[in-house]
Amino acid sequence: MSLDTPQAEAHPERLTAHEARRRLEDERASRLEQLQAVEEAGEQVMSAQKDTIRRVLAEVEAAFARVQDGTYGSCRGCSRAIPVERLEILPYTNYCVPCQHAAG
Repeated sequence: MSLDTPQAEAHPERLTAHEARRRLEDERASRLEQLQAVEEAGEQVMSAQKDTIRRVLAEVEAAFARVQDGTYGSCRGCSRAIPVERLEILPYTNYCVPCQHAAG
């Protein structure tokens, strides 16, 4: 790498809509696979797992709606941008870390 070569920004301030959709699609596919595995396991798996997976799927779908309406990546608690690093880990989150802790 030469000194004249600009370094790419490692963590942009916000995800693009395309990046957000891709992450959410990956999350949706993963949760649907989990749900199918749980349903195929039958009685051996607790219904709480199914409920949790369905709840997360609902959160993923709500995040798709936020991408569509332009509010994706904004904290629902303080209205500031949720750090990209948090969205990379939990793409369907509604809150920044401080507001998530405050919400309990």
